[in-house]
Amino acid sequence: MFAVIKTGGRQYRVVPNDVLEIGKIAGDVGTIVQLGEVLVLGGDTPVLGTPTVAGATVAAEVLQHKRGAKVIAFKKRRRKNSRRKRGYRDELTVLRITEILADNAKPTVGPRPKKEKVAAPADDGEDAAPKAAKKKAPAKAPAAKKAPAKKAAAKSEKK
Repeated sequence: MFAVIKTGGRQYRVVPNDVLEIGKIAGDVGTIVQLGEVLVLGGDTPVLGTPTVAGATVAAEVLQHKRGAKVIAFKKRRRKNSRRKRGYRDELTVLRITEILADNAKPTVGPRPKKEKVAAPADDGEDAAPKAAKKKAPAKAPAAKKAPAKKAAAKSEKK
């Protein structure tokens, strides 16, 4: 089953488990948001909306908020010594489609649990061996300059 949704002035064809980037919408990371403007519900018998399908929504999990690629708007008027450079980055929301719902149904799938990083166990006991301090290599002695000594010896021989 698929759906065509409209958000941020754009239309997207989505199926469950799709990941898409849309214009920024409200919602914290990890929450489920419902997108209500469903234009088409597809499947065995497609349903076309006039303009939207009544009672249909798409549930999606907010994965992250980020900024898009930099877009440069550069304008130049030749031979007039006139140019203007402006740039911007769009605010985006990354969504994972969880369900396509019809007939005013509520989402049944909740947000996915985040994978937690495994932390090393902290040793608070005194019986643990103290960590050995890192030894630094001894500092190198400056190299003796041999060239001046040779020159001095050569000068004394010439005399």
